[in-house]
Amino acid sequence: MRYMMTLMAAIAFSSQAIAQTSAPPPPSPTAPSPTPIEAAPELRTRVDGLTDILSGKGDYDAYFAAAFRAQIPKATFDQVNAQLLAANGPLIGIEGFEARTAWSGLVTMQYRDVIATIGITVDQAAPHQVIGLRILGSTVRESTLDAVVTTIKSLPGQTGFVLAKLGDKAPQPVFQHNGDTPLAIGSAFKLVILSELIRATNAGERKWDDVITLDGKELPGGGYTQKPAGTTVTLRELATQMISISDNSATDILLTALGRKKVEAMMPVIGIKNPARNRPFLGTAEFFKLKGVGKGALAARYLSLNEAGRRAMLDSEIAATPFSAMDPALFKDGKPILIDRLEWFESANDLVRVMDWVRRNTEGPKGADARTILSKNSGIPPMVASKWQFVGYKGGSEPGVMTMALLLQARNGEWYAVVGSWNDPAQDVGQGRFAGLISKAAELALPAP
Repeated sequence: MRYMMTLMAAIAFSSQAIAQTSAPPPPSPTAPSPTPIEAAPELRTRVDGLTDILSGKGDYDAYFAAAFRAQIPKATFDQVNAQLLAANGPLIGIEGFEARTAWSGLVTMQYRDVIATIGITVDQAAPHQVIGLRILGSTVRESTLDAVVTTIKSLPGQTGFVLAKLGDKAPQPVFQHNGDTPLAIGSAFKLVILSELIRATNAGERKWDDVITLDGKELPGGGYTQKPAGTTVTLRELATQMISISDNSATDILLTALGRKKVEAMMPVIGIKNPARNRPFLGTAEFFKLKGVGKGALAARYLSLNEAGRRAMLDSEIAATPFSAMDPALFKDGKPILIDRLEWFESANDLVRVMDWVRRNTEGPKGADARTILSKNSGIPPMVASKWQFVGYKGGSEPGVMTMALLLQARNGEWYAVVGSWNDPAQDVGQGRFAGLISKAAELALPAP
C-alpha cells in the first residue's frame, strides 16, 4: 500500500499545483463524457509515449513540462516508479484510453498484478508536454471473490480473510480463510482503544470534548511529539488522528488517558477471543522500545516474563528508557522483527466482531462522532468507496505485517465487514498487492441494487 500511495501523492501534488496556472487536473473516472470526445493528436502522442515513460525508457525532460519537472525531479519519479513496479509487477502496456477533453483523458495501464487508471493532461501550447499525471486508482485482475480468496491463500507466510454480513445476530461469514487464526495486526489494534472511548462516552463517563493536557512526557512519532507541556487537546481530536492517520503520539496519549486496564477490559467485550495474548496492552512507544533497544535483548527479557513481570517491566525499565536508546535504523531494512511473538494479535473474525461491536454501539446521534472518525480514511480507492453508503476503516503494518479492516454499509442499508491480514516472518509483505486484493474484495462484496 505504501508504494502506490507514495506515487499517488507525488504525482497528484504536481498535477494539482500546475493546474492552478496551466490547465484543469485530469478529470474523475466517475464522470464519463455523455458523448465521445475527440482527442487532440498531440494528446494521443503523449498517451502513446506513456508506456516508455513508466518503464524508464522515455525522455523525461521532453515528455514533461518544466513546471511538472520542478515539482517531481526525474530521480524522484524513477525511484517511486520502481517501487510501483516492484509492488504490482512489470508493466505490460496500455489497455485503453478515453478522452475527457481534447487535451486530457484517462489511460488504463496494465501491470502484471493490477490495472491502474491514470489521468493525463497535456499543455495546449507547443511543444504540448504533459503538465498533469495522476494515478486515480487501481484494481487487481481477480474478478470474483473466489479468485481473490484463492490468491490470498497463495501468498507466502500466513494469511487470514473474512467477508461477513452483519445484522441483528452474530456476524455471518460469507467467505473466509483462516478466519480464526490470530495474526499480528499492526496499528489495527487502535480499534480497541477507540472502542473503549465509545463505551466511555456512551456511558457518560467521558465526553468527546473532554480536554487532555500534555505533561511533556516523551512521545513516539506523530503530531504531538514536539508539543510542549501544557498543550491541550480534546479526546475527539486524539481519536481522529489515531484512526485517520494512525498517529502514534495521539494513540499513546489516548491510551494513558483512558487507562490500560480499561482498554484491556474491552477486548472480550468487543469479541476478541484470546485477550490474554494482548496483555499487557502495549502502547506504541513501548512496542518500539522493546523492538528497537539492545538488538532484541530487551524484547527477549520481556518475553521471558509472565504477565505480572511484564507489567512491572513496562512501568519501570521500559518507561525509563529514552527513545535515544533505540536503534535509529529500526525497520529501515524492511526485515520483520519478532512479528510472531511481539505484536498485537487478533484473528480476522476477531476484527469482524470488533467492527460489528463498533457498528452496533454507534447507532443514532450519539455515535456520530465515532462514525465520522472511522470514516475519515476509507483505506480503499475512492472509486470503490463511492459505491458504498458508509466506509469505516483501520489498517496496520510493519515489516512482515499488513492488516486491513473495513466496515461497510450498502446503499440498501445492509452492513458488511471485510478483514484481511498477511504475516510473513521471513520477509516484508507486498503491501500494494494486498491492498489491491482487499479493495477488490470490498468492491465485489457490494450487494446487487
